[in-house]
Amino acid sequence: MRILYFDCFAGAAGDMILGALLDAGLPLDELKHALGSLAVDGVEVSADRVIKKGVTATKFRVHEPSHVASGARRTSHHHGHHSLKDIAEAIGRSSLSTPGKATAIAMFHRLGSAEAAIHGMSIDEVHLHEVGAIDSIIDIVGAVFAMAWFKADRIIVSPLNVGGGMVRSAHGIFPVPAPATVALLKDAPIYSSGIQSELLTPTGALILSEYASSYGPVPAMRVQKVGYGAGDRELADTPNVVRVLVGESTETGHHAHGSTPHRVVVLECEIDDMNPQIFGPLMDGLYAAGALEVFYSSVQMKKNRPGTLMTIVARPEHREKLTAIVFRESTTIGLRYQEMLRDCLEREMVTVGTAVGPVRFKVARQDGQVVNAQPEFDDLAKLATERGIPIKEVQALAQKAWLER
Repeated sequence: MRILYFDCFAGAAGDMILGALLDAGLPLDELKHALGSLAVDGVEVSADRVIKKGVTATKFRVHEPSHVASGARRTSHHHGHHSLKDIAEAIGRSSLSTPGKATAIAMFHRLGSAEAAIHGMSIDEVHLHEVGAIDSIIDIVGAVFAMAWFKADRIIVSPLNVGGGMVRSAHGIFPVPAPATVALLKDAPIYSSGIQSELLTPTGALILSEYASSYGPVPAMRVQKVGYGAGDRELADTPNVVRVLVGESTETGHHAHGSTPHRVVVLECEIDDMNPQIFGPLMDGLYAAGALEVFYSSVQMKKNRPGTLMTIVARPEHREKLTAIVFRESTTIGLRYQEMLRDCLEREMVTVGTAVGPVRFKVARQDGQVVNAQPEFDDLAKLATERGIPIKEVQALAQKAWLER
C-alpha cells in the first residue's frame, strides 16, 4: 500500500506542500501542463533549490516572467481577490482531469462556506481574501494534480504546528491560527511549538484537511523518497519546511493478517420520488467520479411508501465531490455520512489460459496465501458469445484451469 506522510513540524502552506511533492519526484513539466492556461496575465511558475537552517529544500514560486532570474515571490500583482465564480472559471482553464476540476472547485466551495459562516454572509457574497489570489489558486489546483499523480492509497498527516502570535488579514488582526484556518481544520490535531508566527495558512489547512486519510505519527512504512518544501520565512531555530515521506506500508499486527486497512467514508440517503431510470446513470456518474462502491437497497419509508436506500463507499477526499453529484443528479434533499476503517485483502489480476481462451482472475491473498480467486465475469461473457456456449460452461472451464494451473 502506497503512503504519503506529511510531517508538518513547521506548519504548512500551499507552496510548501507543492515544493515537497516536487522534491519527492513530481515532474515540474507535468505540473505546468496540468495548470494549463490557469496562470494567466503573465504569471509563471518555477521551482528552485534553497537551504533552510541547513536543510536543502525545493521552493515553488509563482511570479511574473521578468522576475524569473531574481526569483521574486508573491508580488502584489497577484493579490487581487476573486469570487467563487471567478475561481471556478479559472479552474476550468486548467488541464486537470474532470474529477480533478470537480475536487478543486469543491475545495473552494468548502472554503467559501467557512468564510461565509465566519463573516455572517451568504456564500455568493464571499470574496476569498486569504486564498483568492491567483498564486494561491495555482497552489491548490497544483496540489490536486500532485495528489492524483502520486496515486497514494493513504495520505497521513502529522499533528499540525499552527504557530502563535497575531496575524493580519483583510478583516483585521486575529490570533493564530486565523479564523479561516480554524474553520478548515475539521478534527485535525493541532498544537503550537511557541514560534510567534503564522505557520499554518488557510491554503495549507484546506489542502491537508481535504486529503488526509488520518492524522498521527509516522506509520510503519518503507520510505522510498523524501521531499522537503520550503516556505518564505526564515525561522529562528527551525527549518521552515514541510517534509513528505513516500513509501510502502509495512504495517503488521491486529489489522494486518494480510489485509490492508484504510479509511473510507460511507454516504447514504433514501429516495422515494425519483424516476427509477435515473438510478443507472447516477451510479455510472458516481463510479466515474471515484466511488469505490455504489449499491441500492429496497426500503419501506415513512407514510408506508416504498423507496430506495442509496449507499456510496468512497475515499474521504472524494466526499464533497460525490455529494455534489448526488444533489445535482437525484431528487434527495439530504445526505448523511460517516467515516470508518475498511480492511481489504491484497489483490491482483492473474490471467489463466483455458480451453476456450484466456480469462482474468481476481486473486485475493492473506499473509501471502490465496484465499479467494474469482474469474472476471466480463471475460466469461465475451468468450461465451465468441464460442456460442453457455456462460456457466465457460465458468466451469475457467475454474478447472485455475485449479490445474
